[in-house]
Amino acid sequence: MTSTADTAPAAPEVKRDRTHYLYIAVIIAVALGIAVGLIAPDFAVELKPIGTGFVNLIKMMISPIIFCTIVLGIGSVRKAAKVGAVGGIAMVYFLIMSLVALGIGLVVGNILDPGTGLAVTDAVKETGQAQVDAEAKDTTEFLLGIIPTTMVSAFTQGEVLQTLLIALLCGFALQAMGKAGQPVLRGIEHIQRLVFRVLAMIMWAAPVGAFGAMAAVTGSAGVDALKSLAVLMLGFYITCVLFIFVVLGTLVRIVAGLNVWSLFKYLGREFLLILSTSSSESALPRLIAKMEHLGVSKPVVGITVPTGYSFNLDGTMIYMTMASLFIADALGTPMSISEQIPLLLFLLVASKGAAGVSGAGLATLAGGLQSHKPALVDGIGLIVGIDRLMSEARALTNFAGNAVATVLIGTWTKEIDKERVNQVLSGAAPFDEATLLDDHGDDGPADRAEVPGAGEKELAKA
Repeated sequence: MTSTADTAPAAPEVKRDRTHYLYIAVIIAVALGIAVGLIAPDFAVELKPIGTGFVNLIKMMISPIIFCTIVLGIGSVRKAAKVGAVGGIAMVYFLIMSLVALGIGLVVGNILDPGTGLAVTDAVKETGQAQVDAEAKDTTEFLLGIIPTTMVSAFTQGEVLQTLLIALLCGFALQAMGKAGQPVLRGIEHIQRLVFRVLAMIMWAAPVGAFGAMAAVTGSAGVDALKSLAVLMLGFYITCVLFIFVVLGTLVRIVAGLNVWSLFKYLGREFLLILSTSSSESALPRLIAKMEHLGVSKPVVGITVPTGYSFNLDGTMIYMTMASLFIADALGTPMSISEQIPLLLFLLVASKGAAGVSGAGLATLAGGLQSHKPALVDGIGLIVGIDRLMSEARALTNFAGNAVATVLIGTWTKEIDKERVNQVLSGAAPFDEATLLDDHGDDGPADRAEVPGAGEKELAKA
């Protein structure tokens, strides 16, 4: 009896987290990619499919992760009004922050005035025109495009907003079914664990993808092409840094009482992944998992993060503002403030749905200019060479904005566990990199969302 009592408390040996080797490998791969791009640019450009393939693997997982997260989040909350409140607050916040980002870009762009004096050749004009999407959608087509052809096509086409719509409908339907929907919720919870496990396996290909992406970027842009555009790049990077640490940092300190450095340190691996792939979408599934682990309830995470990837693109807003002013100055047709504001408000609408995919910002900018001020499209070719390098800052800013938005909206709706947040950010409750989920039975993410105002969780009783 005594020996049994002595040995019973012994916990199984904790598995060592080997994923830190993975991210060291990513850093090495990025450095090698840059070196190859500078030494053998022609060969480096041919490596682009490697980076594209890795990003496509991540994107493959986005729809099922969004579906599982939202259905579990909504389906396990009794009152539908709570979900509507989260969505309403999120959309208002996204609109306000988009306008703030536009305003900051407008001020900096007018102060720097970087495009004056550049020559626009016929080749540049042709390059700019080539960026215009012949199938650019107007607002009506965009709204109708949110409705998928079938419930299944939302997953096969990879449209984030279509998946969001189907997940919301299924979540509310399961909520209305009450106890009868519990077996379905349990099944979806198991599917979510499977999907996150597959994602964890895919992440081991990150060094290869990072190498291919960085080599192609460096090889295609080159050093000489960047010199004349250094002012625009530097101004854009500085603006993004100021927006993240001054605007977002102040907001998260005042509203949630958190240090933005601590939050971003917690998300350090996601920032590295975005930096190496130039796509904030590559970190979307991990952001969902980490925000739930942080202590934000599943409904808030499930609604805020996927919606934010289409409607809360702060980096894209700053980019479009500064790029538009740069192009107008370079073409010798600088815009007055009365011309700038309507164009930027138009781009605010046109940008929705550009969900952080590398290169989407340039295509969206070209389509917006073509619809509102066609004469400026000729100047798009001026920034093609550095767009991919600016894409890193754009994607990092978009990601930071959505991470902060999730914390803020969780705080406003009282759907965040402050004690849990402090534990996670202090390192007392580390994130499980092996499964990307808190797989601890009844204390998992589906049940831990029992925070003040989060509603009673039916799923916990199942």
